[in-house]
Amino acid sequence: QVQLVESGGGLVQPGGSLRLSCAASGTITSVYTMAWYRQAPGQARALVADITKIGATNYADSLKDRFTISRDNAKNMVYLEMNSLKPEDTAVYYCGAVIIGPGTGPEAYWGQGTQVTVSP
Repeated sequence: QVQLVESGGGLVQPGGSLRLSCAASGTITSVYTMAWYRQAPGQARALVADITKIGATNYADSLKDRFTISRDNAKNMVYLEMNSLKPEDTAVYYCGAVIIGPGTGPEAYWGQGTQVTVSP
């Protein structure tokens, strides 16, 4: 049984910063790619950034200058540093990961999401 739990969301003013965290726990053999997605009201869930086990990163083009993804393999955690936040960054942010358990192949897991609201 694997769980992903996000934290760090909240209300922030435009121009501010937030750091999201996501912890993977449970019966885990290995955590492969970890990622952050976001979903704004009325829109589809979209990739923000992902990071491989060896640290290769990929970003949505419009976010790469303001957001930074990182991970701690020893803790099975992934982070998203968000700077110069804009109202259009308001969304529910979801953590996702591809995880292998004992005797199982890679499976995708999602967290429950954390709300980020950027407003004066």
